[in-house]
Amino acid sequence: MSSAVGTVSLPFRPHAISATKPDFPAKLPRLTPRKRSTQTQNPLPIPETPILPPPPKPSTLSFIVPTRRILSSRDHDLFLASPTYSLIISFVFSLSESVADRKISSLPLASSPSIIQPLLSILSSVEETIFSCPPTDQGGSRFGNPSFRFFLDSVSTQSSSWHTSLGVNSPSAISEISTYFHHSFGNRARIDYGSGHELNFITWLLCLNRLSLLPPSSFPAVILLVFPQYLRLLRKLQSTYYLEPAGSHGVWGLDDYHFLPFLFGASQLLHHPFIRPLSIHNELVLEEEGDEYLYLGMVRYTMATKTVKGLKWTQPMLDDISGAKNWEKVEQGMRRMFVKEVMGKLPVMQHFLFGSLVPAVEGMSKEGDSGLKPEEDEKEGGELIIDKNGAKHVHRDNAWGDCCGIKIPSTVAAAEESRKHSGSEAFRRVPFD
Repeated sequence: MSSAVGTVSLPFRPHAISATKPDFPAKLPRLTPRKRSTQTQNPLPIPETPILPPPPKPSTLSFIVPTRRILSSRDHDLFLASPTYSLIISFVFSLSESVADRKISSLPLASSPSIIQPLLSILSSVEETIFSCPPTDQGGSRFGNPSFRFFLDSVSTQSSSWHTSLGVNSPSAISEISTYFHHSFGNRARIDYGSGHELNFITWLLCLNRLSLLPPSSFPAVILLVFPQYLRLLRKLQSTYYLEPAGSHGVWGLDDYHFLPFLFGASQLLHHPFIRPLSIHNELVLEEEGDEYLYLGMVRYTMATKTVKGLKWTQPMLDDISGAKNWEKVEQGMRRMFVKEVMGKLPVMQHFLFGSLVPAVEGMSKEGDSGLKPEEDEKEGGELIIDKNGAKHVHRDNAWGDCCGIKIPSTVAAAEESRKHSGSEAFRRVPFD
């Protein structure tokens, strides 16, 4: 027997609903606009480009062999307040500004100033020297190959004729500016390379500018033609002689060896219509545009030489920078970084050399007076520290905080050795990636 359950319909009473209706305006908190912070995201001001002073008169020059003069914090402070500091900043930033919104192919070699071809020929001759100084078999070691020293000796032997081809005829002038050139490829004793050696190459170009051989009109060609060839040469040196990173993994984490390609490259991309900072994660963009823009070329090369896949693992700072709103923010950040992390760091600038064209200021220390040998004769190559007991101690500053430095093998060497033994260029994935 079945039974049905009925429903009861209640009468609609509007006054019952209105009596229990909550007073929302009285119960909800009042919405007030959030106050925006008046403090800028980065408290450091954007470094401006000082006016590049005209070259000195030849009659006023008295050439000397460059030596280290930044041997203490006091020396470094004197340098930071000197005209030489402004000269270097002006030259580097002027080079960067000269290639704003320009890709490499926008300047054919045929349209470049006459000084550019001899510069390229010199770098080509340096690369040919590598083949005459082959690396020795180290049994799979990933540390610096001692044949690099023979390479540097060979470069030093040929240097005089190379500078003569540039129009530098004075032996004393060649002796001064060639010192920067010799230090542009790495340290002979430690068999390493870093941002300080890269700065030596720029200082070599600055010396040519001071001799009126490299006027501002040639700056675009210097960055778009000469500097890319210098980078290719250094990659050849790094992969041939397994140059170790000076310091360890770079001072900033941008790259194990270089910094300036990121400053110049950000300027190239300053107002690009479709390539954004986040585009460095797009392999197709890197493949198609890496030869045109220094920044993208550096990222592409970095990813190709790492044995671990993933930019966030290998170059986390580059990964963070890719989140920037635009290339203007990136370029401004690179300027700040150059001033603070290159010029403003004693561990980097203690290796800088001063001569007559890039002079030290009165009151800075001298190598001979401080008991230091020339840097190429030092095994550690660090700064001189006088501790409480007056004992002299050589200290190598690096990211691990280890006194006197633990030798850091090159990741380029690791990739090369991996290819030699496995014949494969496959990446090794990080677990849980």
